[in-house]
Amino acid sequence: QVQLVESGGGLVRTGASLRLSCAASGGTLSTFGMGWFRQAPGKEREFVAHITTRSSTFYADSVKGRFTISRDNARNMVYLQMNSLKPEDTAVYSCAASRKYWGVRPDDYDYWGQGTQVTVSS
Repeated sequence: QVQLVESGGGLVRTGASLRLSCAASGGTLSTFGMGWFRQAPGKEREFVAHITTRSSTFYADSVKGRFTISRDNARNMVYLQMNSLKPEDTAVYSCAASRKYWGVRPDDYDYWGQGTQVTVSS
């Protein structure tokens, strides 16, 4: 059973940066594709980014060029660097682990963290 714990969220102004971290335990992270999703109040969970076991990356159009997903398999960590933040990025951000090579749907993922709140003020 893989446990995922996110950290690094907070309240920032438009244009600021944040780096989210996802710490994994109970499994070998290198064997999982990893993703970040977000969910704003009253909205469905939305795909943000994915990194494969070979470190290929894929992003939602809304964050492409601003967000960067990375992984450190030796430390069992996944990161989401978020630059040029906008108010519409406000959401609870969750990391997830998938046994599939890659996926953009929540159903593609097997394990989820509890999430960390990111709030961007205008």
